[in-house]
Amino acid sequence: MTDLFIKVKTHLEQGLPFVLFSKPNAERTIGMFQRNDHLYFLDSFEEKGFAFAPFDADEIPYIPLEHSDIYVEKNHLKKHYLDNTFLCPDYNYGKDFFEELVNKATEVLDDKGFFKVVVSRKEEIEIGELAIEDIFKKMLQLYPSAFKYFFYHPKIGSWFGASPEQLLKTDGTKMATVALAGTQLAASTEKVTWSDKEIKEQQLVTDFIINHIEDFVKDVTISTPYTQKAGNLYHIKTDISAHLKTKKSLKNIILSLHPTSAVCGLPKAIAKDFIIKNEEYNREYYSGFLGELNIELDTFRTQKTDLFVNLRCAKLKKGKVDIFVGCGITKESNPHAEYIETANKAMTIKKILF
Repeated sequence: MTDLFIKVKTHLEQGLPFVLFSKPNAERTIGMFQRNDHLYFLDSFEEKGFAFAPFDADEIPYIPLEHSDIYVEKNHLKKHYLDNTFLCPDYNYGKDFFEELVNKATEVLDDKGFFKVVVSRKEEIEIGELAIEDIFKKMLQLYPSAFKYFFYHPKIGSWFGASPEQLLKTDGTKMATVALAGTQLAASTEKVTWSDKEIKEQQLVTDFIINHIEDFVKDVTISTPYTQKAGNLYHIKTDISAHLKTKKSLKNIILSLHPTSAVCGLPKAIAKDFIIKNEEYNREYYSGFLGELNIELDTFRTQKTDLFVNLRCAKLKKGKVDIFVGCGITKESNPHAEYIETANKAMTIKKILF
């Protein structure tokens, strides 16, 4: 066990908050260990630390830099053979309810006003004893291009995941974000093609972002949509960059984007209302956001923010894990196909656990 995971073990025994994370394609893991068990919340968004935001709440928790110790460790990974040959998606868990939820969504969606809603579900599975070190190292090996993390706070619980989606990245006045939508299983033997429904959905996400940041930025640049692989899945991705009009624009941009149309829908207020009334469970921190705020923790460079959407994530409980998965629904969505998409997405976490 390395110094980093010895520190993790000690913090867990003492019930003290911490987060481990490794950025996409990074060679290092960063550990942030809070020295007390207080639950801090963002106010001005000028605070420095690690934010961990829920899907729907007025208060956003964070681990403050000023109350924490930082550990940085190089990823020394042995390439273990991971045999997932007999691990298959569960195409039955919650199927009837979810397909009925998609049906309900397609009935109220209207191209004249309500374009898209992202519905989700939760799978609770029983597991044996899991070591955080094993979970984290599996994520590093399986999902190098994702944002990998393990977060613990005694007042929040234990969460981990491997997210493919950036919410926002800033360096001084420069900012960058992405529009991500569409999902299909990766297969090396086939050419990736996208349906009109998936292309339309991704364009809606791009338009949402541009419309919500334009009052706070200038010099906007938008890439051509392209296919991005994340673990065992493909997505359609568009890169968006701009410059902040002022440094104080950061709070406005974050709150304007969150929750993104990729995890909520369009228009956001109508979609969010549908989700809260019809999903019949609390998303908690699934589809929230997380990451460094106003600080790059391994270099201590200020004015740098690096936030990700909390997708492909799970909540670790005693003897059980809650896996959260969802998909974007438009008028043309097929309930069974959307359910299959969620089952495939759940495999991201199951490959880490088994």
